[in-house]
Amino acid sequence: MVAALDGVGVRKLTTGQVIVDDVHWRVRAGEHWALRGANGAGKTTVLRLIGAVNHPTSGSVEVLGHRLGRVDVRALRARRGRVSAAQQVPQDATGHTVVLTGASGTVQPLWRSYDAATRERAHQLLAELQCEELAERPYAVCSGGQRARLLIARALLADPHAGRAADRPQLLLLDEPFNALDLPSREDLIDTLHQLARTRPALASVTVTHHLEELPPSTSHALLLRAGRVQAQGPVADVLTDAGLTACFGRPIEVGRDRGRWLARSATVR
Repeated sequence: MVAALDGVGVRKLTTGQVIVDDVHWRVRAGEHWALRGANGAGKTTVLRLIGAVNHPTSGSVEVLGHRLGRVDVRALRARRGRVSAAQQVPQDATGHTVVLTGASGTVQPLWRSYDAATRERAHQLLAELQCEELAERPYAVCSGGQRARLLIARALLADPHAGRAADRPQLLLLDEPFNALDLPSREDLIDTLHQLARTRPALASVTVTHHLEELPPSTSHALLLRAGRVQAQGPVADVLTDAGLTACFGRPIEVGRDRGRWLARSATVR
């Protein structure tokens, strides 16, 4: 089991406002989840829970075999990768440097902590994600799609001191990675994620996105949240339906699928 949430609730300590409530969810190796819901539904909160960033107010969260509250979360974070559209990256850092900072989990590089093996691993990840030409290119002049691939490579670079079992993260968390990408960049990133699913069969991933069109064909499961509670979960074909999304978003929605790619539109527009 990669991650397990049992009866999880999160409330704001200052106001008591319920953010998520009674969430039960399992993520297994090789599964690729889409996490969907309206703004404020609790998507990012759930992502931060399984990313060992936040702790629940109630219930239990297990990540990679360890229960939050009973484990050093720094060790867990070395075994999962996280990509967010809000990540801050030094604009003058080269592509190789951006990837290297994944080893230390810092924004600025900690040069003394990167040994030769770590630097070589960063080059290997650049090649794996087909962006080795970005190794010496400043982040500021990279396109949106190139930046997204660099951030994924960074997320996949595990802590070199965490041991061989953590050589490659087992969980990849993507928080709106397609934000502000143009069409070619979006498609490049979709291709990259689809290829990762093929080349790393044990890797699990969870992607938060507002648009079904951004889901790669490798997406296997979906979790729908509405007002902090689970609306539906399971295989994508069972969850991403007209009825499922209509109930989740509170308006008539039609869903289509073509060659493994999804699309959705309002059922009231003809």
